[in-house]
Amino acid sequence: MEIRVGVLTISDRSYRGETLDLSGPTLIEAIQKQGWIVATSAIVADDLDQIILRLTQWSDKEELDLILTTGGTGFALRDVTPEATIAVIQRMTPGICEVMRQESLKITPHAMLSRAVAGIRNRTLIINLPGSPKGAMENLSFVLPVLDHAIELIKDNPTAEAGHHKIP
Repeated sequence: MEIRVGVLTISDRSYRGETLDLSGPTLIEAIQKQGWIVATSAIVADDLDQIILRLTQWSDKEELDLILTTGGTGFALRDVTPEATIAVIQRMTPGICEVMRQESLKITPHAMLSRAVAGIRNRTLIINLPGSPKGAMENLSFVLPVLDHAIELIKDNPTAEAGHHKIP
């Protein structure tokens, strides 16, 4: 199954060109290793309207299967990625972030400071990841095993539920 992905880096400093975006390229490399297509990527400032606009465009017009955001999920005043994501999604997918936080807590107590959310807009799964390359990759690795299946379900693939056990 072809999976089209967008990677959105959310960082004031990277947007202004003051620091290199390291997380976006790291995620792009991981996506390509999966055999998925990186359809688009971008860097935006920690700005609610910019994030909402990009998430909406990518889900509605680009019709991406998956959008991975990196950055803006912490406690800083400008960290508004979760609020922007909540503003655009139509259905929450709390299990994804529950697993990311649970597994991250095994690595660092700072994981409890993550405000990341995940959800579905139309037929696009949107997942917030941390802003550091290490944190982004660790969190992606925790949920990667289920993403193919999740996207099949979202796309309403008729064979997606073939492996589910049915209760007689």
